[in-house]
Amino acid sequence: MVLPPPDKRHVCLTTIVIMTSMAFMDAYLVEQNQGPRKIGVCIIVLVGDVCFLIVLRYVAVWVGAEVRTARRGYAMILWFLYIFVLEIKLYFVFQNCKADRKSLETVARKALTLLLSVCVPGLYLVLVALDSMEYVRTFRKKEDMRGRLFWVALDLLDLLDIQANLWEPQRTGLPIWAEGLMFFYCYILLLILPCVSLSEISVQGEHVSPQKMMLYPMLSLVTINVVTILIRGVNMVLFQDSRVSTIFVGKNVVAIATKACTFLEYRKQCREFPAARENTSGIPMEIQQNSVGHGQALPNATSLPHEPTPVQEIIDT
Repeated sequence: MVLPPPDKRHVCLTTIVIMTSMAFMDAYLVEQNQGPRKIGVCIIVLVGDVCFLIVLRYVAVWVGAEVRTARRGYAMILWFLYIFVLEIKLYFVFQNCKADRKSLETVARKALTLLLSVCVPGLYLVLVALDSMEYVRTFRKKEDMRGRLFWVALDLLDLLDIQANLWEPQRTGLPIWAEGLMFFYCYILLLILPCVSLSEISVQGEHVSPQKMMLYPMLSLVTINVVTILIRGVNMVLFQDSRVSTIFVGKNVVAIATKACTFLEYRKQCREFPAARENTSGIPMEIQQNSVGHGQALPNATSLPHEPTPVQEIIDT
């Protein structure tokens, strides 16, 4: 498949978001080290950034070329690469904060959380590029897509909030095994779940239907909405963690209720779909059999006004 010319604005925006977050992470890594070790860390970081820029130079152009198509394959590759490198740097920042609690001030740790909460969901929305999907023409379908993307962004913020508990100041620390389990659990979900959402958009092609995108809501219901409530509950009850966000607990409760209603409505429509198809196909067959039996010709189908069938209404809604 030959890709169209890349969208230069999209390529520039993607590169700015990625390199801004990477530059700040490098600054945190360098500032956490002192003496000769600081020079060594700076050299390693610069070499890694050069290698990352070489790869980004090609992948970002491919992403910008497919932005107006129905495919998001290169967007998934870029997301996986970005989160993979970003979380590795974040892990070393977290370990340095844990080894020396005075290595970063409280304001600097809060700024790190703010940086991640803007760049990570922002890059996901940039890679989806809903406003560039020219084949999504109806306002209703575009707003439905925007609502589903907003839930994905909220889930990303939820995972980042759990990770932020590890480097922001705490009165009581968590066990080492609990901290490692929380960090890498969020790491895996940040790698996989946005790629699942992008793949759903890519698989449906130009005839995208938000109502059929049910894989991500099912996965996020279990892995994020339910599991993160359990994680926060355990941290709050057993480890007396003062940094537990009760707001995100409420968000997950609302998300569970909303997704449960969506699944019930989806199953209801799936059950009604065969019955509607039988009703719409049975009446014309009876008319055709009766008319043929009496030797009457069927009227021309093109002369009849086209009315949407119940099957089409179910699919469209």
